[in-house]
Amino acid sequence: MIRTTRRATLALTASLMTPAIVRAQSVGRWPDRTIRMIVPFGTGGGTDITMRLLAPKLSQILGQNVVVENRPGAGSTLGTDYVAKSAPDGSTFVLATLSSTGVAAGLYRNLPYDPVRDLTAVAPTNFIPICHSVTTKNLAVRDTAEWIAALRANPDKYSYGSSGVGSTGHIASANFLTKTGTTATHIPYRGAGQVFSAMIAGEVQFNSDIPSLMKPLDADGKVKILFVATDERSSLIPDVPTAAEVGLDDYRAYSWYGIFGPAHLPQYITDRLAAAIDEALGDPTINRRLEEFGTPAMRGYTPDRFAKYVQDEIALWVPIVRASGATAD
Repeated sequence: MIRTTRRATLALTASLMTPAIVRAQSVGRWPDRTIRMIVPFGTGGGTDITMRLLAPKLSQILGQNVVVENRPGAGSTLGTDYVAKSAPDGSTFVLATLSSTGVAAGLYRNLPYDPVRDLTAVAPTNFIPICHSVTTKNLAVRDTAEWIAALRANPDKYSYGSSGVGSTGHIASANFLTKTGTTATHIPYRGAGQVFSAMIAGEVQFNSDIPSLMKPLDADGKVKILFVATDERSSLIPDVPTAAEVGLDDYRAYSWYGIFGPAHLPQYITDRLAAAIDEALGDPTINRRLEEFGTPAMRGYTPDRFAKYVQDEIALWVPIVRASGATAD
C-alpha cells in the first residue's frame, strides 16, 4: 500500500513538472530552424535595406540562419497578411511598417488581418523621416511655393509614385495634396526602385520617401528635394527646409519599421527575439549605418511597450488616412 502510494505521488509530481520541463526544453531549442524575415516591399527600398543590414547580426546572436524574403504587393499588406496567417512557431516574421498597421487600418475596409489581434508586436527597428521631392525631367520648379502653384494651375495633370497603395509614400503624398487643396494621380509601383526610375524618366512628377534614398538623386540633379516633413531639418540634407518653414505648419509624414510575428507567438520566443533585435541595433556598425541613412534606431522597447506604441499609432493615423480621401477597396 505504501509502495503504491509512493508510485502515485511520484507520477503526480512528474505530471506537474512536465509542462515546466517542456517549456524549458522549448526555450533551449528555439530557434531550431532557419528564420524567415518577410519584407512586404520590393528590393531597394528602406525596409529591404534595413532588414538585410540586421539579418547577419541576428543570425550571429541567435545562432541560426536569418534569411530575408521579399513579398511585395498591396502596399505591404500581402506580405504582412502572409505572416499573420503563418504558424506561430518562431520561423516566420515580418518587418512591418506604419503603412502595414495604422495606415492599412484606415485605408482598407476589408483588410484581411487585424494589426493588433492577428500579429504579435516584437520590437521596433528604426524611425523613418519623409521628404517631398519632384523630378527635374521636364519640370522646372525652384521651391515648394512654385510647386504648389503649378499643381493648382494644372489639376490632375501631374502624377506621383509610391511603393504601393497604402504605403507610407502614398499616404504622405495624398495628405500633401489634401493640405494644399490640389489634385494629382497616384501611380503605385512594386518597390521604391521602380518609383525612382519613374521619377528620373519623368513618368511621375513627385514622390515622398526617405531623405537618404532621395539625396543621391538630388545630388545628381535628377530630382529636387523640396522639404522634409519633420519638426527639425535632416542632418543628411541640412539645406532643405522643413514643412513648417515652407508654410505647411501642420503637415507631418513619417514611418517606422518593426518586427512582428503571427498572433499567439510564445512569450519566450517574443522576448528572446526582442532582446536580439535590441542587441543588433546596438551594434556600432549597424547603429552607424542607420544614422548615415537618417533612420535612427528605436532601442529600449519591450514587446509590451512596442505593442502599446503600435496601438497608439493606429489610433492616430486611421483618422488622418480617412481624411486624406485615400482608399484601397
